[in-house]
Amino acid sequence: MKNLILSLSMVLFVTSCEKKSTETKMTATPSDTVTVPETNEPVEPSTLQTCFMANTEKDSIFLTLDDNLGTFTGKLRYKNFEKDSSFGDIVGNQNGDTLKLNYTFQSEGMTSEREIFYLRKDGNLIEGIGDHKTEGKREVYANYRKIKYEGHILKQEDCTVVEQKMKEK
Repeated sequence: MKNLILSLSMVLFVTSCEKKSTETKMTATPSDTVTVPETNEPVEPSTLQTCFMANTEKDSIFLTLDDNLGTFTGKLRYKNFEKDSSFGDIVGNQNGDTLKLNYTFQSEGMTSEREIFYLRKDGNLIEGIGDHKTEGKREVYANYRKIKYEGHILKQEDCTVVEQKMKEK
């Protein structure tokens, strides 16, 4: 009986190995062909882009946000009417419903860095307001517990519109 079970196990093992080898058989002769299974599934990009903008009186904010598997990058522009405007890059991540971004920007011919948080709510981004302090060359929130999400409300917008607005002077 042991011999019969052992023989059956060997036959199954050899059969399964033979089946795999026929599926991926490749030889050096040019007459052989390799069959690659076709798929109709679209290839999805690893980066998803969303864009936002806010208009308050004569000031505007434009944000492009690229989500690459949890790492966010993009561009941010504050276009202010009678104050200094700024334009630069953002990079950061999301913790729960909060985007924690570092904004490296140009304003008045100087490069600066500032921490900016946004709360995701109802498809919009609400800017976090709080006191900042300087750590090295970077402005960070002085106390994370005292951030109030009552700043500018950025609404999701078509990215072609936002990118065009970013370029306008």
